[in-house]
Amino acid sequence: MERWNPAYCGEIDMRIAADGTWHYMGTPINRPALVRLFSTVLRKDPERYVLVTPVERVGITVEDAPFLAVEMAVEGSDAAREIAFRTNVDDLVRVGPDHPLRFEQDRSGGVKPYVRVRADLWALVTRALALDLIALGEERAIDGDLQFGVEAGGAFFPIAPASQAQ
Repeated sequence: MERWNPAYCGEIDMRIAADGTWHYMGTPINRPALVRLFSTVLRKDPERYVLVTPVERVGITVEDAPFLAVEMAVEGSDAAREIAFRTNVDDLVRVGPDHPLRFEQDRSGGVKPYVRVRADLWALVTRALALDLIALGEERAIDGDLQFGVEAGGAFFPIAPASQAQ
């Protein structure tokens, strides 16, 4: 799908709300199979999110991230730790270099973790899982700076400098 480059046909009245609910013309889409189908043709172009078919490309609105990470499984510890997430559209994602974690600050100064699902599409880790994920954090010296972050899939993902993690 990333190689499909059909003509851009404009925007449609479709929106993915910050809570992960998909809407069409202001109405929530309540059929999980239909949401899953749309999610498989979703792509992030440099200027917008689009739904792509072999013959057309249409823009949609995404309030935060297009997906939510709703389940988390953790196996092992330290350098052998594996973390996997299931999204609200049933994608399974194992954290590592191909599916990194990133952490942003929310409006109140808290931490919002995301995991990359594919290409430039990310899932926001739900609040309950975010607390469990951050509880896995540890301090580590990186390039002479003490960082607080999470080890998973053979990679370390900094959350914040250790001085800010308190």
